[in-house]
Amino acid sequence: MQLEDIQAAQELLADIIVRTPMEHSRALGRLVDATVHLKAENLQRAGSFKVRGAYVRMARLSAEEKARGVVAASAGNHAQGVALAAKKLGITAKIYMPHGVALPKLAATRDHGAEVILYGSDVDEALAEAQRHSDETGSVFIHPFNNTDVVAGQGTIGLEILEQEPEVDTVIMGIGGGGLLAGSAVAIKQQAARLGREVKIIGVQAENAAAYPPSLAADALVPIKGVRTIADGIAVGRPGEIPFEIIKELVDEVVTVSEDAIARALIFLLERSKMVVEPAGAVPVAALMEGKLADLGIESKNVVAVLSGGNIDPMLMLRVIQHGLSAAQRFLTVKLMLKDLPGELATISQIIADADANVTGVDHSRIGGALSMGEVSIVINMETKGAEHSERVLNRLRAQGYEPMVPQH
Repeated sequence: MQLEDIQAAQELLADIIVRTPMEHSRALGRLVDATVHLKAENLQRAGSFKVRGAYVRMARLSAEEKARGVVAASAGNHAQGVALAAKKLGITAKIYMPHGVALPKLAATRDHGAEVILYGSDVDEALAEAQRHSDETGSVFIHPFNNTDVVAGQGTIGLEILEQEPEVDTVIMGIGGGGLLAGSAVAIKQQAARLGREVKIIGVQAENAAAYPPSLAADALVPIKGVRTIADGIAVGRPGEIPFEIIKELVDEVVTVSEDAIARALIFLLERSKMVVEPAGAVPVAALMEGKLADLGIESKNVVAVLSGGNIDPMLMLRVIQHGLSAAQRFLTVKLMLKDLPGELATISQIIADADANVTGVDHSRIGGALSMGEVSIVINMETKGAEHSERVLNRLRAQGYEPMVPQH
């Protein structure tokens, strides 16, 4: 794939997509000692970058292919991109989505006019069923990442990054199947080379859905099983053949981040950048917050992190926020064994209040296998100001003779 392929896709998308903004993040810049900009693709039409590749692929279908309709599979973002592109182009679309898909993504896909069929427990199973349907009916299968037109469409983000932030020296983005990273790498590396510059490209995967590191190490596609991550937008168990060949040639590094790091990044974006971003869109920020560039020996001065999507189920957001606050020790849960005497709970509450923590919930039980007669078990949830404050609260309790236990989050 060449730069000209990305430029042609950009022309095709000129009146279809939004040129998403580049937001300066001073808070993140202070953390990594660099200028950091956020490419806010979470503000793109249909809520993610996926409409770029879907539209380019479908606009280039022949009249006969368009008449046959299209079929796709997705956990949400590609589904919405295909549905929106189909509506724009007057093409019928059938989309397979796994059971358990986020309800807002399901509803949005249907609102764009696509027929949605729930199938399988993950994206890979839905993809296989969509391919089977295509083989049986002749509908054109729109793969989410393993297609040159799709990759070219996603790569238009790379061109926009260089146009909006010409001094960028490092671009970091999430990676699932690899279409976004591959297309952007072609656009950025080739355009930068023509300008006499070098830009490093870093991919980020959730560590529980990281097929690229072993594949790159083996120089072959290595599928993984048991993919489970809050970052459902990049929960792909096998790299695409086309993106893989590009990524292994052009991408400088692929790193992984934990579920806790993703949750903390999502909260950081909410609090400090006022950005609603889905977990998959937060992984590059998680990598920056975890010091992954420094770990790689990269001394960057001007970083762009791509927030690839903002389609998050409010219920998932609630859970992620709670998990992230707990991971940052701003939400502390302690379990205590107390004597079943009047005033014990009041004493505990006063100790916590004196430590300037705020109790948000109490679970009180006299029954349980570990309890003796005259004992009660209480679990207290409280808001704190961070790790040091949490430790002060625990030390206050210990100093009064209690033995607080902190369950693993």
